[in-house]
Amino acid sequence: MTRSRFVTAATRCLSLCRPSASRRRGLLRASLLLLAGLGIHSMQVQADGEFRISAIPDEAPTELIRKFEPLADYLSAALEMDVSFVPVTDYAATVEALVSEQIDMAWLGGFTYVQAAQRSDGKVEPIVQRAEDERFQSVFITQTDSPIQSIADLKGVNFTFGSPSSTSGHLMPRHYLTQEGINVDDDLSVAFSGAHDATAFAVAGGRVDAGALNIKVWEKLVNEQKVDTGKLRVFYTTPEYHDYNWTIRSGLSEELRQKLIDAFVSLDMADPEQKAILDLQRATRFVPSQASYYDGIRKAAIEAQLLAKP
Repeated sequence: MTRSRFVTAATRCLSLCRPSASRRRGLLRASLLLLAGLGIHSMQVQADGEFRISAIPDEAPTELIRKFEPLADYLSAALEMDVSFVPVTDYAATVEALVSEQIDMAWLGGFTYVQAAQRSDGKVEPIVQRAEDERFQSVFITQTDSPIQSIADLKGVNFTFGSPSSTSGHLMPRHYLTQEGINVDDDLSVAFSGAHDATAFAVAGGRVDAGALNIKVWEKLVNEQKVDTGKLRVFYTTPEYHDYNWTIRSGLSEELRQKLIDAFVSLDMADPEQKAILDLQRATRFVPSQASYYDGIRKAAIEAQLLAKP
């Protein structure tokens, strides 16, 4: 039986400061050098019967490995080939690795999918998403004894997003802040934590007054008692939007594309082993996805000047 293989990588930056442009470029170069050092182009990988997947680093590296190892094993059996999970250092590196065909498939947020689609001239395709991603949300949190009760109370506070390229940790929270009359760049003192869990811990530790993160990560942190709801509370939940998906690169055969879709859609909560995989993905089931679902995110990114007009 084929087995998944994990490739270790340098962990991403979790600092609360906004990375400088030079540092972001350095991280991207380091990521690409790491991937190049693997020594196998994705077209050669397929010839050798190996399929490479990755994911945006929206949680701690150890958590990503815990989440994706059982899924990689499942896909290895479904595809009848080895599946390797390749962690990368930041969101931009995930996009670049997919576009440059160093990996075959990536778990992307809605915004990173839109970036990858533009960067590749449409040569990537979202194939599946969790049912939960059809109606995704972000939450804004603060300490329980904070005077912040609503969006209007955020003016002048220290506020953290996750990664600059995060849909649920930056783009959509920024979008809804703007709709509520907040000028993010002028009204807030903004930092970037790098990940959703890091945002929660930054607010809990008092390093910032408030922050925005993925609702599913928030619920997981609460359920696992990694945050104390006696000390932290949600004061705003955004409207719904499409978010995460599994995106494949161009050049994959139609047979392989369909095998991937069938493998994800077939995951069944009634099967104990498959339920464990779905639980780790914080999903009840996977459903087919399509590019048009992310038109709203593309529009929001252009309006926020986070994405150039095509």
